[in-house]
Amino acid sequence: MDRYTAFEKLTSFFDRKKRMPTFREIRDEILGIASMKETVRFVDGLVKEGLVGRDATGKLLPTGAFFGIRKLGYVEAGFPSPAEEELLDTMTLDDWLIGNREATFMLEVKGESMRDAGIRPGDTVLAERGRTPKEGDIVIAEVDRKWTMKEYRIDRDGVVLLPANPAFRPIRPREELRIEAVVTAVIRKY
Repeated sequence: MDRYTAFEKLTSFFDRKKRMPTFREIRDEILGIASMKETVRFVDGLVKEGLVGRDATGKLLPTGAFFGIRKLGYVEAGFPSPAEEELLDTMTLDDWLIGNREATFMLEVKGESMRDAGIRPGDTVLAERGRTPKEGDIVIAEVDRKWTMKEYRIDRDGVVLLPANPAFRPIRPREELRIEAVVTAVIRKY
C-alpha cells in the first residue's frame, strides 16, 4: 500500500472514531501488515513530513492535514482541456479564507442589492474588522444608524456606497458613516 492511501485510511480512522489510532491499530487496520517495525517506520515518516505529531509521551496527535481538504489540481473554466489529478496541497478552509481569525466574523446575506457582484441572499460572507477599505472593496458599514453591505467608493463629494444591482440607489451618509469591516470572502452552498 502506498503512503498516500495509508494516510487517507489514517484520516478516515480519525474521522470515524474521533481519536488517533494506536500503533497496533495502524499495523492491523490501516497498513494490514505483521511488522511493528514497519509500522513505526511509517509513523516516523508521517511525523517527519509534519502529517502527524506526537505529544511528550509519544502518543500520536492530528495536525492540520487531518482537517484540511485536498487541492488536487486545476480545472479549466474556458475551453475543455486534458486534466490530471495531482495532489498539490492540503489546507483547511480556515487557512485559505481567514487572514486574521480574531478580527473575522460571518454574516448571512439578505436582500438583492449585491446580486451583480455575485453575492446573493442566503450566501455567507466573511468580513474582517480593522482593515482599511480601498476603492472597490465590499464593506460592512453603519450608515446613519443602519447597517448595509455595499461597494466602497470615493468621489468628489466623499464616500459613496454603491449597490451591485441597478434596482438600488447609491448611499451617501447624511450624518455618520462607520466602516465596520471589509468583506474577504463569499461562501455559497449548493
